[in-house]
Amino acid sequence: MVIKVFLASSSGSTAIKKKQQDVVGFLEALKIDYAPLDIASNEDNRMWMRENVPGEKKPTNGIPLPPQIFNEEMYCGDYDTFFEAKEDNTVYEFLGLTPPPGSKRKVAEEEEQEEGEEDRED
Repeated sequence: MVIKVFLASSSGSTAIKKKQQDVVGFLEALKIDYAPLDIASNEDNRMWMRENVPGEKKPTNGIPLPPQIFNEEMYCGDYDTFFEAKEDNTVYEFLGLTPPPGSKRKVAEEEEQEEGEEDRED
């Protein structure tokens, strides 16, 4: 599975640049493989991104802004939903990936399973 991050290499907006850097930096810190796809210099990338962002996720003008995140063909979300997942420690679920062993979310899941098994034993 490849995480696709649609970015604009030549955005005039500092807000968009910061959001893109935040997403890419976080993925790199977690050692998650991703493919940066430039929508500024590649018309095919721009058209694919625009066509594949779900209608309810598009802004009122109909043109989604970068960064937009996909797992292969599956839409994961935009910066705002990525940020929420980051704050909730659910980035792996947001990306449609299995958390690695030892990650906070994976440890919490294992503890919940163990507690459930203990409850059944009582």
